[in-house]
Amino acid sequence: MHIFLDALWDAFKDTLIILPFLYLTYLLVSYFSHNDNEKYSKILHKTNKAGPVIGSFLGSIPQCGFSSVMSNLYSRKIVTLGTLIAVFISTSDEAIPLMISKPEFIPKLLILMAVKIVYGIIVGYIIDSLIHLFSKKNQVLHEYHDRHCPAGKEMTFEGGEILDDLNHENHCHGNECSAEEINNNDENHNHSHDHNHEHKCCHADEEEGGHNHTHSHCCATNIFLDALKHTLIILAYVFIATLFINLIRGYCGGLEPLKKIFTSNPYLQILLACVIGLIPNCASSVFLVEMFMEGVILFPALVGGLCAGAGVGLIVLYTCNYKKIGQNIFITFLVFSLAIILGIITNFLPIW
Repeated sequence: MHIFLDALWDAFKDTLIILPFLYLTYLLVSYFSHNDNEKYSKILHKTNKAGPVIGSFLGSIPQCGFSSVMSNLYSRKIVTLGTLIAVFISTSDEAIPLMISKPEFIPKLLILMAVKIVYGIIVGYIIDSLIHLFSKKNQVLHEYHDRHCPAGKEMTFEGGEILDDLNHENHCHGNECSAEEINNNDENHNHSHDHNHEHKCCHADEEEGGHNHTHSHCCATNIFLDALKHTLIILAYVFIATLFINLIRGYCGGLEPLKKIFTSNPYLQILLACVIGLIPNCASSVFLVEMFMEGVILFPALVGGLCAGAGVGLIVLYTCNYKKIGQNIFITFLVFSLAIILGIITNFLPIW
């Protein structure tokens, strides 16, 4: 009982110490991102070619709200797959506030963010380039133009959308044939069926495991309450993770059991960390950071695990993009594979 009480008290003290750092960090994040999802949507829509760059930097902002927003935008064909993956890769969820709260880990945090942002940008552009290279978009457009557009009229497609089929009514007008108007045909047929789902989907990124990321009504106009709410939730995760570690240290005389689970093999560590990172909750990133700061896992495993973790981004993707389950599974596998690759690459870099 004495060991348990000591572990409980130490966890409480360690959690209390980081409270002001977390609150100030989330207050800053709330100030810059409060109710700005529509603004980011417009920016990404207008700067489609720079999507992976913008997405990677947005994803690096603490919280997983941006990964949720991007999943929603991807399901609506506003952002590309490369941009979505860039956001998922660069998202570190709660790792940034936790590592900032302990100044000795700030150098590692800067390296972590730099590696993930650069990797997200590179991978994002590679994916978009491959899709553009192997897609039959041009062939589809030419076929549609030849069949439906009168001679002398041109057809333009905005947003990079690829038609699923050629069975659309003629929407050529003036000198242009708009893809948005073409696609609206199919949307109108399914409007009554999809309206409620789309409404739900637009707000699907608001929730993460029971707490709100785009601000409940009581916090909608108060960034101080919003920051406090998020801080308290993360503090609960930190307390549980710290208590768990302290109990193992107290009852086992150290962290050897945890180290045995994760093994000393860096590649197995990376694999296990990536599996944990896929858990769609803030707790996974908190647990990985705590394990790293306690010396249980190495830096490459932390990088890989946080690369695989996109908060509730994947849940929102499966919710919004519900008609394309196979595509969602492929994206999940792609993120997991890319996370392992980054962890392995980091293991060979002389930066940690």
